[in-house]
Amino acid sequence: MRSLLLLLFTCFVFCSSFSQRITAENYKQLKLMEPVLKNHSDSIINATTWFQRFNSDADLTKSLVMALKTPYSFYYPFDSVYMSTLYSPDSSFRIFTWQVMKDYSYYRQRGAIQMNTKDGSLKLFPLFDVSDFTDNPNDSIRDASRWIGAVYYKIVLKTFMNKNYYTLLGSDENNEKTNIKWIDILTFDNSGKPQFGRNCFTYPNDITKPKQPCYRFSLEFRKNGGVRIRYDEKLDVIIFDRLYSEGNDPRTKSTLIPYGEFEGFRWVNGKWQYTSTPFDALDFEEKTEVFPKPFFEKPPKNKD
Repeated sequence: MRSLLLLLFTCFVFCSSFSQRITAENYKQLKLMEPVLKNHSDSIINATTWFQRFNSDADLTKSLVMALKTPYSFYYPFDSVYMSTLYSPDSSFRIFTWQVMKDYSYYRQRGAIQMNTKDGSLKLFPLFDVSDFTDNPNDSIRDASRWIGAVYYKIVLKTFMNKNYYTLLGSDENNEKTNIKWIDILTFDNSGKPQFGRNCFTYPNDITKPKQPCYRFSLEFRKNGGVRIRYDEKLDVIIFDRLYSEGNDPRTKSTLIPYGEFEGFRWVNGKWQYTSTPFDALDFEEKTEVFPKPFFEKPPKNKD
C-alpha cells in the first residue's frame, strides 16, 4: 500500500511539473507531429530500398528538429517513434540515436543531444557519425562533428572532482560479419559543448579488447553473437561477456563469441577499473540466478 501511494505521488509530481512547463496547445502540437515521426522511423527500418530508407532518414531528421523547436519539447517523450531516446539521470539533457542501413555491409548511426534549457528554447547538438572514416575509433576525444556512432541504450552518471561523467552504453550493427558494443564517455566542456571519450579505462592487455590508451571501450564480435554489456545498479558495475574465438583465431573479430564468463568495470577515483570478478558481491544463490549457462564447459585460452 505504501509503495502504491509513493508511486501515485511520484506520478502526480511528474505530471504537475510537466504541465507547468509545456502548454496544452504545444502538447497538442507535438502529439500531432509524433505520428509523422513514427512513420518516418518505421520507413527507415522497413522500406524495401536503401534510397527510400535514406530519404526517410532525412525526413525524420527534419521533422524531429521542427518538433523540438516547440517550447519545452524536452519534456515530450516521443515514445512511439522507433529510435532510442534516453534522458540523463540528472535530466540535464537527452540523447536521440538511431541507425539507417544501406545494405548488410553498411550501417550509419544518427543522433542528437537536446539540452534542458530554463526558458524551454531549443539547444541541440547534431551528431555526425564518422566511424567509416576513422582508422582507430578508440584513440581520442571527439566532438559532435566526429562522433563514433552507436545506438545508446543506457546512461550511467558518475562524478569525479566535481565534474559529471556520463557513461554511454551502445550498440552498432557495423557490417555483414560483426557487431560492436560500445562504452563511451560523454562530458561537456566549459562552453557547454559535448565531448566524447576519455582515457579512463584500465584493463589487462587482451587481443579481444582495444589497445590502450583507450578513450572509448568496445567489443567487436561475430554477427548476432549475443554479446552483452550492461550496467548493474545493485552491484554498481559494468558487466560484459568475456570473448573467445570459435576458430582459435582471436585476431579475426568475426570468430569471437561469448562463452558464459564475465568481466567488468568499477568506477574508482575517476576511472573505470577492470575487475575479473564483477559478481563477487553476490552470494552463491544470487550468482546462480544471474549467471547463464556457459556455451562450453571449458573455453579455450585466447592466444596473442
